[in-house]
Amino acid sequence: MTNKIEFTDSAKKEIERVISEKGPKVYFRISVQGGGCSGFKYNFSFDDKIKKDDNIFEKTLIDKNSLKIINGSIVDFKKELIGNSFIINNPKANSSCGCGLSFSV
Repeated sequence: MTNKIEFTDSAKKEIERVISEKGPKVYFRISVQGGGCSGFKYNFSFDDKIKKDDNIFEKTLIDKNSLKIINGSIVDFKKELIGNSFIINNPKANSSCGCGLSFSV
């Protein structure tokens, strides 16, 4: 299985921007956690440590279990009137809730 996550230019720029505010040795972390109204939810955070089960995509870390769920996804960043947010277009998601952070597979 090829581990593939795509990042739009907008997402890359925003990740670079937020990391630059945190410091030079900080990574952006994307993970999938149980919970949310649809079963799973995306979590976005920062980390200064690379763990042994992490996959590195430029300045972004995704752990092995989360990558299994979001492999093949496109990460985007949207600026809208209601707020700015990272969006994951996950082809494995069967359904999602209105917030866009909770989904089922």
